[in-house]
Amino acid sequence: MKKWVITGGLVASALLAGCSQETTGEEKKTLVMGTSADYFPYEFVDTANGDEIVGFDIEIAETVTERLGYELKIEDMDFGSLLGALNAGRVDFVMAGMTPTEERKENAAFSDIYLSATNLVMTKDESLESIEALAGKKIGVQTASIQENIAKDQAPDAELVSLNKIPEIVQELNTGRIDAMVIEDTVAQKYLDQDAGLYTFALKEDGEKGSAAAFKLEDDLRDQFNEELNKMIDSGEIDKLAKKWFSMEPTE
Repeated sequence: MKKWVITGGLVASALLAGCSQETTGEEKKTLVMGTSADYFPYEFVDTANGDEIVGFDIEIAETVTERLGYELKIEDMDFGSLLGALNAGRVDFVMAGMTPTEERKENAAFSDIYLSATNLVMTKDESLESIEALAGKKIGVQTASIQENIAKDQAPDAELVSLNKIPEIVQELNTGRIDAMVIEDTVAQKYLDQDAGLYTFALKEDGEKGSAAAFKLEDDLRDQFNEELNKMIDSGEIDKLAKKWFSMEPTE
């Protein structure tokens, strides 16, 4: 059902620069990762274990930064604030199930894609079976997400309702304040498992799809991170993590 993309080619390593904490003696530097912890199972708050932020992206980031010899600190914020925080130097990199669109590439450098996914329209109205049927309807999307852009492009006659958090959008759908929402298939799965009254159809998309880590433009950290990420892809570690996290039930 899910497709994990294996991308080839290791990127030559370079010296790390611009990290958030200087090293003294044997003390490790700290890399700050920005994320939006509302995107199960990529990153979410584990309420059963002290509100720790965990998930597929988190475990990849922990593994890569440890192998590079760094401590990892996670900063949770709204998805729409992530690239601004990156370019302002408040975080060193971003992992949040983010797709490297052409627009985003103007403001950030991306790793190779480590997970491919499909975007869906999710609705409680069984009669909405095509993008054309959404004309005049209210569609929920996450602010500044790829799903927001898709909805603007493919459903120009619909009314877009942009919210910061995925659970907020699902709540709007469940209460009937919106008619449908655009959501990634891997994220939609938990809601489909919980509610037999939800229906979906896949959207056609052009261009590069999938999730990648984002870094400041011309930041050498991207190359070192990418090298370790590709080692995880080539060794099958990413596949194992995907099978682990995408088969989990949410704790909320």
